[in-house]
Amino acid sequence: MIKQFNRSIYISHEPFHPIPGKEPEWTTADKAVSLIRSNHKVFVHGTSGTPFALLKALVDHSKQAGLSNVELYHIHVEGPAEWTQPEFEGIIRSNNMFIGTNCRQAVNEGRGDYLPIFLSDIPLLFRRNIVQLDAALVQVTPPNKHGFCSLGGAVDCQVNPNVPRTYGDGIIHQSHFDAMVETNDPLPQRPPSKPTDIEKAIGEIIAANLVEDGATIQMGIGNIPDQVLSSLWGHRDIGVHSEMFSDESGDAGKDSRGFCLGSQRLYDFIDDNPSLAFLDIAYVNNPATICRNPKVTAINSCLEVDITGQVVADSLGHKFFSGVGGQIDFLRGAALSSDGRGKPILAMPSVTKTGSLRSSLS
Repeated sequence: MIKQFNRSIYISHEPFHPIPGKEPEWTTADKAVSLIRSNHKVFVHGTSGTPFALLKALVDHSKQAGLSNVELYHIHVEGPAEWTQPEFEGIIRSNNMFIGTNCRQAVNEGRGDYLPIFLSDIPLLFRRNIVQLDAALVQVTPPNKHGFCSLGGAVDCQVNPNVPRTYGDGIIHQSHFDAMVETNDPLPQRPPSKPTDIEKAIGEIIAANLVEDGATIQMGIGNIPDQVLSSLWGHRDIGVHSEMFSDESGDAGKDSRGFCLGSQRLYDFIDDNPSLAFLDIAYVNNPATICRNPKVTAINSCLEVDITGQVVADSLGHKFFSGVGGQIDFLRGAALSSDGRGKPILAMPSVTKTGSLRSSLS
């Protein structure tokens, strides 16, 4: 039995409709980013949608044009993130709503900023004009015969045939772009890492003892959530309502997701697949939405936990590591599960990655 996806009445804020009489200019990356000026605030598409060609052009343009105080707003982006190097201080600065490896040093050295925010609240920054954007750099599929593009996973747009076409809220008509730049860049890939024996054991224990048949699961980032997924093949009627889609995610009927990052196998799987719905993160990560699903089981990992139960998942001491993300959204949603059978789960090994005897329990 495959459960049917049931969605409440919901109005997307995304610019789906065509704008009569407006067409984007097809141009080069250099010309597209030339519209960006000093003091501009720019949104940048993250994870597998990182627009490499536009970002490289922006880095070059910022130096050639003598720009200053350009602010980039993004979750974690892939690639070298050249603008985080010391030579760009005062020129381009990242406002990280979730910190990736490539921006972590700049944030901890004071050359970048970290904006603590629930993932579900990020759209409100822009919809309520708390942050007033001047430009957005995104990556989409080529327009279909009706002029609609998919996000896959003044506005300048990088058009890439390698971007998977997905169903859901990430559909935008080309008339909403001011400039479109044709590229053929490979998508960033992050295949699953090899789990340790301890991570495998933790995943198997959670799957066998805490995940019920008919559960709606959410998986955070990390080997332990992935190992739980790998251990669920004997379960029945599993649904997925999760911000993150990884290679370990299987076909569980009609799934709702927020974004993805993985291998080419994953991108091929989600391409033109109507069993997957990529929806507005303000909807996917809203605890009021999450708790309406049956037996919500939120499976996440963390960095440290103390003896009173306080959890650290975004920093190590005084150093920022990642961000708030959506973990708390789903832990809260599972705890509030309307059927009273939700399970918020945080799992971690009790020793460090090197296997030393120093406990991760503070």
